[in-house]
Amino acid sequence: MARLAVFLGNPGSQYARTRHNVGRMLLTHLPFAAELSWSSKFNAQLAEYRPRPGDAVRLLCPDDYMNRSGESVARAAQFFKLSPQEILVAHDDLELPFGAVRVRTGGGLGGHNGLRSVREKLGSAEFRRLRIGIGRPARGSVHNHVLGRFSPEEEAELPGVLAEAAAELAREIGA
Repeated sequence: MARLAVFLGNPGSQYARTRHNVGRMLLTHLPFAAELSWSSKFNAQLAEYRPRPGDAVRLLCPDDYMNRSGESVARAAQFFKLSPQEILVAHDDLELPFGAVRVRTGGGLGGHNGLRSVREKLGSAEFRRLRIGIGRPARGSVHNHVLGRFSPEEEAELPGVLAEAAAELAREIGA
């Protein structure tokens, strides 16, 4: 069971609805989102959720840009004495078609700067990953695709995708 759930994305309103922020977008779709009380710690926004008495899961939304998000994750892991295996990172994934949701432990980073930062700072790639597919662009730059907004068709499907991802996250944290 994950004891720290991390939601990757870039800070700032200009990135709020981009594909790269789909991990962060997941926060508003959690069934217990309204119960959360957030505070600033570890250069991140931090909340605690208690699925059962005696169980605590921390939720972390780094305030750094994606390529430095591992710093917040490592600080939180050290403070709460967590191993990489107790951490779940929600993030966008180019290698999955839009709308696909998968969970796995470890594996390649697929060029994802946020995952690279987390691996570097934790010293391990053996953390859980909640992968939310954004698909590869048919043509054009990957950079522009990732930092671009969803198409109108994708926007229409996004609430269902995020609901599915939220259900997976709930299972991973024992909610």
